[in-house]
Amino acid sequence: MQTEAIQAFVSVCDRGSFQSAAEALHLSQPTISKRLAALETRLGHELFDRVGRGVALTEAGRAYLPHARELLAVIQDGARALDNLHADTAGPLRLALSHHVGLHRMPDVLRAYIARYPNVAPEIAFVDSEAACRSVVNGERELAVITLPSPAHPGLVEDCIWHDPMSVFVGRDHALATAESVAATDLAAYPAVLPPVESYTYAIIADALGAAGLDIAPRMTSHYLETLRMLAGVGIGWTVLPTSMEHPELARLELPGVAIQRRLGAIRHPRRSLSNAARALLTMLDARREPSARA
Repeated sequence: MQTEAIQAFVSVCDRGSFQSAAEALHLSQPTISKRLAALETRLGHELFDRVGRGVALTEAGRAYLPHARELLAVIQDGARALDNLHADTAGPLRLALSHHVGLHRMPDVLRAYIARYPNVAPEIAFVDSEAACRSVVNGERELAVITLPSPAHPGLVEDCIWHDPMSVFVGRDHALATAESVAATDLAAYPAVLPPVESYTYAIIADALGAAGLDIAPRMTSHYLETLRMLAGVGIGWTVLPTSMEHPELARLELPGVAIQRRLGAIRHPRRSLSNAARALLTMLDARREPSARA
């Protein structure tokens, strides 16, 4: 019962309301309320301020939340350890993929994986790389394949699988598209459309262009690189994309002395057991590791 109450607490925190948590857990709202009341009684603290239809964490709730997440993760870890006693590679695979990696790097991997392990049931969340890291830290996902953070996340183990060179692109009608030579500082005169400033990819771009003397201030942002490609193509601003995303509507700029590159790969928690399904996927990814990505 205590585990169910903790699960209800975390679900309300993640979804922002009792009703949304009840729907996610396939329970009634009164059941969620009853479990939370029992947990608060057991802990001796109110965890939520209930204001109208909304809820907000109390100071006690904020203090307890990371421990609640860790408790649930430990329980899941124990269940995986027992499941791993069986030789079969089967059961759920709780995986997070970033949008770009999921669309451009993982289809062939997943196709081969599903064919080889038909008894695995992938549960895939397509999220931003930053959210994927949080989900692995919190124990919500056992594995994520994403843009790796730079510097590396201090609480996670990473396996670089691919290097992803990036380039600056402008629309074909952009003033710089036909320039004989372009320096990074020339971009300052024009608006940019880039990933969100809190993203790993933005940090990589900002570091590389900053080293060349350019401080960037994007006009618009989007996590979706396909959206940035479209915005640059219609002339709203210059952008930075994986070089592999070259498009007829774009012109790639060669900036002397500027090299922009992301690292793509898998992250996992060092203190939690991986399921046989997750271990099998890591083995398959390792077989596809680019030579340049090997340590």
